[in-house]
Amino acid sequence: MHKLIYVLDPMCSWCWGFREALQEFTDSLEDHELTYVMGGLAKDSDDPMTDEMREYVRGAWQAVAARTGAEFNHAFWTTCRPRRSTYPACRAVLAAGLQDAKASMIEAIQRAYYLEARNPSDDDALIELAGEIGLDRERFAVDVTSPAVADLLRDDFKLRRELGVTRFPTLLLQRSDGCHVLTAGYATADDMRTAMRRT
Repeated sequence: MHKLIYVLDPMCSWCWGFREALQEFTDSLEDHELTYVMGGLAKDSDDPMTDEMREYVRGAWQAVAARTGAEFNHAFWTTCRPRRSTYPACRAVLAAGLQDAKASMIEAIQRAYYLEARNPSDDDALIELAGEIGLDRERFAVDVTSPAVADLLRDDFKLRRELGVTRFPTLLLQRSDGCHVLTAGYATADDMRTAMRRT
C-alpha cells in the first residue's frame, strides 16, 4: 500500500494543471491511499482583487495552460467579482469530507472555477456545488461555516507546516521512516515515478 499525502488548494491553478499527471501517476500504482491536506493560498476576504492581483493570477493561468495543456475559461474575469480568497473553498472540501466526498468536491470546485466561470470564493456557489455532486445540501450549508470545519482547516494548516510544505501542489510518500517529497510544484507522472524510485 502506497500512502500518499497531497497538499493542495482547490483554487490553485497549478493544482488544476496537475490533476491529469496525478491521475496518471496514481493509476500506475498497484495499491494506494491518497490523503488530501488543504494548503490555503489566500485568507478570507470580501475585497475585490486589485488590478495587480488580477494580472498576476491571469498570468499564472496562462503559464499553467502553456505548461500542462489545462483549459481555462477566461470569462470568469468578466462574469464574476474575483476575490483573493481561497479559504472558503478549502473549508468546502473539508465539509464535503464529513460526507465522504473530498475528492468529488475538489473536482467540482476546480471545474466550476476554471471551466464554468463560477466563483468558489462565494459560499452560495459552494453550496450549489454540494447539491450538484449529491451531498446533503442543508447539512453542507451548516457544516461549511461551522466551528468544527474551521478547526479542521487549522489542523490541515498545522500539518502542512509540520510537513514543511510551501508550494502547491506537493505530493509526499509516507513511509515508516517518514515522508518523502515526490514533487513540490508541478511534475509529470514520469517525474513522480522517478522520484519514488529514488526514495
